[in-house]
Formats: sequence, C-alpha cells, structure tokens
Amino acid sequence: MKRYILAIFISVLCFALVSCSSPEDVSEGTQEDPIKIIAAHNQTSTESPYQTGLLKFKEVAEKQSDGRIEVEVHAGTIGTEEPELIQKLVVGAADVVLVSPGFMTGTGIQEFEFFALPYLFDSYAHWESVVDGEIGEEMSQMVSEESGNDLKLLGYWSAGARHYYGKKPLEDMSDLNGMTIRTQASGVVSDFWQQTGAIPTSVSWGELYQALQQNVVDSSENSYPYFVQQNHHTTSNGRYITETAHDYTTRFLLANGKRFDGYPEDIQEILMNASEASVEAERQEVLAQDEEYKEIAIEDGAEVNQMDTTEMEEAAAPIQDELAEELNMTETLEKVRDLKE
Repeated sequence: MKRYILAIFISVLCFALVSCSSPEDVSEGTQEDPIKIIAAHNQTSTESPYQTGLLKFKEVAEKQSDGRIEVEVHAGTIGTEEPELIQKLVVGAADVVLVSPGFMTGTGIQEFEFFALPYLFDSYAHWESVVDGEIGEEMSQMVSEESGNDLKLLGYWSAGARHYYGKKPLEDMSDLNGMTIRTQASGVVSDFWQQTGAIPTSVSWGELYQALQQNVVDSSENSYPYFVQQNHHTTSNGRYITETAHDYTTRFLLANGKRFDGYPEDIQEILMNASEASVEAERQEVLAQDEEYKEIAIEDGAEVNQMDTTEMEEAAAPIQDELAEELNMTETLEKVRDLKE
C-alpha cells in the first residue's frame, strides 16, 4: 500500500474507529435495512455537471435495486477539497467520490499525471476514444493494483475543455510572455505554461475572483461552466477568453475497492450500471453547459476569440514525451496520438 494511503489511515484512524465500519463490514441490505451509499463531489454548486452525474447514479442504483440501495448525494457538504473526499472514501465515511488526475498523483499513482498533459487530446471525441477504450481499461486496473484495492475506478467523467481567460486576448503564444496565470503550480501543467512564457501562480479557487479583479493574477484557465458560474468573466482580468482548448479534462469516479467487493454480486452489478449511467449523464451535461455558459459569458460582455494553437501544441509535445518516458508509458502515448482523428 502506498505511503500516502497509509498516512491517510493514520491521520483519520480515530475518526474511522468512532464513525465508520470496516470496508469489509458490508450489509447485504434488505428493504428494511438498505445499503446506504454516500456519494460526494467537491463542487458546492448544485448546477455543476458533477451533481447531475451523481443524481443519475442515485436514480439508477435505487430504481434497479428496488430499495435495497439508498444513495445520499453530497455537493461539497462533506469536503470541498479532494484529499478530504479520499480520506473519507478510504475509511468508509464515503462510498463514491470524484477526483482529478493531479490529486491521484498525490496518492502515489504517478501514472495518472499522464491525463493532465496539455494538448494530449485534440477533441472531445478523441478523449472519449481513449478513456472508453483499451487505455482507459488499463488505467482502471492499475488504480486497483497500485492502491491495494483501496480505490476502484468506476468511470471516467469530464470537466470540459479548458481555455485561457485574462486581461487581454491571445493572438499568438508570445502574448503570454511575462503574464501570471492561475494554474497548477507544479508538475507537467506548470512546465507547459512556463514553456509558453507565462508565469504559473497558485491561487485558491475560492479567492480567484478577487485575485483577477485586483490584478493579483493576470489570467487563469478553465472550462466555461466552472469559471462563468463563478463570474470570473466579469472581472477586469477575466473578460477576454481565448479558446485554447489545451486540456480536455478527465475526472475519476472512485469507490473503495474492498468495500465494493464485499457487496453481493447483484449489488455490484447494479452499482456498475449506475456508474455507467452517471458517466453518460455527466458528459452530456458538460457538453450542454459548455455552450450555455459560453453564451452567458458573451451576453455579460466577455469577448471570445480563437487562435492558431500550433505553437502551443509544439511546446507541449516534448513535455508529453518526457513524462511518458519517465512513467514507462511511451507506447501508451503513441497509442493516444494514433487515435487522433
């Protein structure tokens, strides 16, 4: 078991002993005593596509089980940070959670940083062909093995295509020279933005609106539903949006593998059916909201432009090659590239 997972157990042991049953102590559930599933994400907005996905999970699980499963959905109410959610998942205080590639590397599963590589995918369809195919299945098996079955991957969700937004539009990559950009401050994401000439800067999501408004940072990057819901596009340093589509984002729907394996086989099947339904619902909502919130941004006075991203893609390529070699995933990278339309 990875050191990170051991650290989680130690830090929350008292909480686990008092509040939670062991992952193996799973009731088969009856109509009188249903199996209760705590499903959580870290977004406090109930308009988030994450909420749509988990509500679909709840709907399918409860309907197909005829009341043997009861799902309780939490939108940021048991943790707004991904480490909190994983802690609760490991000790049994949550049963299904959503996390990002960046956090997965913090668990010691470094291979998942692969999904954070800028310009790894050139379209949403390309992303789907990867996560829903052989590569996605290999990654699913890897997370179970490397976590000692503390984590089980139930499905791949999306958080949309990420774009630049800042104090000025981008016409070419040179416009980023010397600009501060709120983004991941370490790892391959940071390496990429440094290659473009920008200065990666760490600002918490909750403080970003004020940071953009008060010139603490010149720009940021995210997908339309997330930054428009937070009104970043109305700030002085957020109103110019350039559709760079540098990341078609991946999110992981996780369960506690040991607890999951303790359920009866029919319950496991129902939970996998619910997971598949949640994947479809969440992805559809992401695509719908991407268009919806782009229009809202324009109506609010934001300016949207496109640019030739060839130079940025060329800056990303050696970073992709280097990480793939480091992770012994060069063959995987070539497979991803071969799947481009």
